[in-house]
Amino acid sequence: MGQGGLQGRLMDAADAYVARLFPDRARRGESLSRRGRARMRWNPDYCRGVACSFDRAPHLAYDSRLSRLYHRFKCETRRQYDVIRDAGITVEPWVRPGQPYRDSGALRAAVLSTGILYVYLTDSGHGAGRTGYHPMLATTGISVRGVEFRYNDVFRAVHDVFGHVMFGNDFSARGEFRAAFCHMGMYTPEIHPVLFTEQVAQISWYYFGPHLKRGEPRRYPDQKVFRFPPSFLDEFRGMFVMSETGSSGQSL
Repeated sequence: MGQGGLQGRLMDAADAYVARLFPDRARRGESLSRRGRARMRWNPDYCRGVACSFDRAPHLAYDSRLSRLYHRFKCETRRQYDVIRDAGITVEPWVRPGQPYRDSGALRAAVLSTGILYVYLTDSGHGAGRTGYHPMLATTGISVRGVEFRYNDVFRAVHDVFGHVMFGNDFSARGEFRAAFCHMGMYTPEIHPVLFTEQVAQISWYYFGPHLKRGEPRRYPDQKVFRFPPSFLDEFRGMFVMSETGSSGQSL
């Protein structure tokens, strides 16, 4: 399968999805490809602040408002799964030892050449430390090769495609921030706080968490369900500048 063909179908499908969800953006000519070209103003101190806040946060602060946001997040993530399937990508559970891809380059090359995306299953690894209730552990009803995907599995799939494969963002801290910003453009702004906690906060802890100062090995954090103060999300959006106009990513 040619890279240009699948890459083009993915971008067209993603832009069509966003145009249906946000018709005002389409009228303003705000495509996902423009978002992918945004310039990022990198700030390690901000990353350390996010990591420390995540580290101090409770494991579960789940109220009715956050429950509604997670419900919408799961619904939109499920619809994005249909988008990548309709574009020609087959999502398969990874049931072998280790990770399915050695790096982001291998992920992108494999998906674009074969049309198959292997997902490292949540049941094989979902953070460290204590486990408990988490809304993304709910099952989706999607079964592939006898494995029923959890919502976190589906989120991993769409994040890999719309954050990494489609835009070529790597797995470094900067690459993950860019991937989160690109993928954020496919979600309703009201549920960006969920995406921030699930992606930006966790990757900040992984690369900048206080455990590293204690000489501990780099690892993924405990899973937590809470809402960051809005200022963290505002500052994250403000890190990105849309190159064509020079406007910040705040409105996107």
